[in-house]
Amino acid sequence: RGDRPLMSFRNAPLAVIHDVDKETLLTPEIRAEIDKHVAKYPPEWKQSAVMPALTIVQDHNGGWLTQELMDQLAAYLDMPEVAVYEVATFYAMYDLEPVGRHKICVCNSVSCMLGGAEALLEHIEKRHGVAPGGTSKDGKFTVKEFECLGACRHAPAVMVDKAYHECVTPDAIDKIISKLD
Repeated sequence: RGDRPLMSFRNAPLAVIHDVDKETLLTPEIRAEIDKHVAKYPPEWKQSAVMPALTIVQDHNGGWLTQELMDQLAAYLDMPEVAVYEVATFYAMYDLEPVGRHKICVCNSVSCMLGGAEALLEHIEKRHGVAPGGTSKDGKFTVKEFECLGACRHAPAVMVDKAYHECVTPDAIDKIISKLD
């Protein structure tokens, strides 16, 4: 290596301090929930709580994230807005547009596709009139294709809200949908 200096690594992410009173961001309830996750990390690593924080904000906003809410979260966690956007747009669990009261996520991994996920999606579209990415006319549910639900052994897998269903058939999905409020 000769006389080249060793690479130096930052000990923590780059913090961006926003000129805003944090007590005006989000709601006290949301801040308290986020703070529970922030407490799991050293103070200089509070940005690591961005994923659970996004989930909390999304859940409190009817299942989707607005730019304003993401900006407030960035300020609350002392991170660049773009860093929050990158996470929110990368992971399929976050929605940037209004969704139905329930989310039906159909796994589209290889195992699930071989197990009948494509036929399941076609059935939902034909029977219920909702294609992947769409919401039922009554606002009851949104259908999403999801990269992997981690249930390959019992494909096809479907997650409705936060409940997993495995070995889902067209009849089974009809029963699930009929029980949604």
